[in-house]
Amino acid sequence: MLFNLATSPRFRVMLATCCSAGCDRARHTDGAFRLRVLVVEDDPDLNRQLVAALSDAGYAVDKAMDGEEAYFLGETEPYDVIVLDIGLPKMDGISVLEQWRRADRKMHVIILTARDRWSDKVAGMDAGADDYVAKPFHMEELLARIRAQVRRATGHARAEIECGPLRLDTTTARVTLDGQPVKLTSHEYRLLAYLLHHTGRVVSRTELVEHLYDQDFDRDSNTIEVFVGRLRKKIPPHLIKTVRGLGYRLSPEKDEV
Repeated sequence: MLFNLATSPRFRVMLATCCSAGCDRARHTDGAFRLRVLVVEDDPDLNRQLVAALSDAGYAVDKAMDGEEAYFLGETEPYDVIVLDIGLPKMDGISVLEQWRRADRKMHVIILTARDRWSDKVAGMDAGADDYVAKPFHMEELLARIRAQVRRATGHARAEIECGPLRLDTTTARVTLDGQPVKLTSHEYRLLAYLLHHTGRVVSRTELVEHLYDQDFDRDSNTIEVFVGRLRKKIPPHLIKTVRGLGYRLSPEKDEV
């Protein structure tokens, strides 16, 4: 039996809070690629380790400790990948995933299962999971599977993404310009990686703000302009073009819009 969140007092409180903060802006739009990850794990130590590893890898990470909160965040926030444990309090992971898919939520989901529970793997995949990792697991394996889901979301088969002399190795989170490493802050890296995944497409400031930063970040659109300015000092400035009134476009051509 599926848990009815609409009858949950806690859910109604969270929904009211979200609506007052304007969370409707954070819903998925046109399947666009995102660098945001949600970690759903009720073990505090493992949850903390996952959040730390993903943050170090350059992702903006939110976390949930139970199925009810996980469902709410997956329904209202634009995540690219969700790492979902099956054995959760309040609402199990399979039920959470089934309700997301029933609501046509298309984010990529990697489930965490017990190694000896093959039935969990089958149930998770049938519920709509894109991949699974069996516990205990090596963190590098999970990170590799997340990178694969991120590439798949934007149609990239290779681990390296190029735009003219600029190259991103998604495996090592390393950016090079004509073969030389480019030193970037974490926020600069997230912004540039997002644009590289969308080379040739105009990306709005709103999309960048909503999909690059976690819930606690001060989502001021002027911040994007600051980071773009910094990036233009570290890479050829013509690569990031300002499309007046629309946003930014990354392309190797030198023509300006």
